[in-house]
Amino acid sequence: MSSASSASSGSSRSSGSSRIAVAGASGLIGGALVRSLTADGHTVVRLVRAEPRAADEVRWDPERGTVDAAGLAGCDAVVNLAGAGVGDRRWTPAYKERIRAGRVRGTAALAEALAGLAPDVRPGVFVNGSAIGYYGETGERTVDESAPAGSGFLPELCVEWEAAAAPAREAGVRTAFARTGLVVAREGGAWARLFPLFRAGLGGRLGDGRQYWSFVALHDEVAALRHLLDTDGLSGPFNLTAPHPVTNREITGAMARVLHRPAVFAVPAPVVRTVLGEMAGDVLGSARVLPARLLESGFRFAFPEIDGAIRAAL
Repeated sequence: MSSASSASSGSSRSSGSSRIAVAGASGLIGGALVRSLTADGHTVVRLVRAEPRAADEVRWDPERGTVDAAGLAGCDAVVNLAGAGVGDRRWTPAYKERIRAGRVRGTAALAEALAGLAPDVRPGVFVNGSAIGYYGETGERTVDESAPAGSGFLPELCVEWEAAAAPAREAGVRTAFARTGLVVAREGGAWARLFPLFRAGLGGRLGDGRQYWSFVALHDEVAALRHLLDTDGLSGPFNLTAPHPVTNREITGAMARVLHRPAVFAVPAPVVRTVLGEMAGDVLGSARVLPARLLESGFRFAFPEIDGAIRAAL
């Protein structure tokens, strides 16, 4: 696979067109990744829940843990970005189980399918989604990939999520985990909700604003995923976050500067907790995460600062 962008460098393979299976291809990150891959001439096989209607579709059901393994045979790589949105709904017990089931069972199904394929048709690379929620609350302390998992729903989910990929790794498939931060994009994620508020002059900090948000521009997220696919020897966890995490207060200031709007409103922490319930801990919590292994591997961010990431999204 050829290198995705001048944002990355290092020992990358450039063997022409590749065949890459993508789960979660209709999501924010998955859709952007598919566009990037196809623009460079790669063939993308989409994993779909409905009955396949085209030759480039493979049936699977992540929540039930099933996949048509034959559809993965002959692919060069598999990327799994599927999962119900963590911030899409209030965390009821039922929705938490849906979040967990899709990620853990879906990953296990893919890993077991890869392990069960004959070596001559087995994909050589498995890039599986994960999240910086792995680290839990870090306060002002910086953490990188060497830090242990935190405690609570998201850290425990991430540990189980990554562990589910073990069959692929044990079968000799190079397996990398993309621990993604808060993606700066207009089309989805947290910023899809922030942009309209700030454009209307209603933006402001959440809680005391001192909590760190480890962000990544959508462009850099895709380039980093391509870097993990392309670069031989990269396995294990990688933090997909910009090298300069900022506080919620600093993000508020950056949004005001870039959008030329006032940002005088603030939402007190008790109100956030009332509206979001248990999920408020993720919004008000602090995660100061650094992409140490990604930088060491030769990757270079196009948008390392928050102002540039916001402008890129616009």
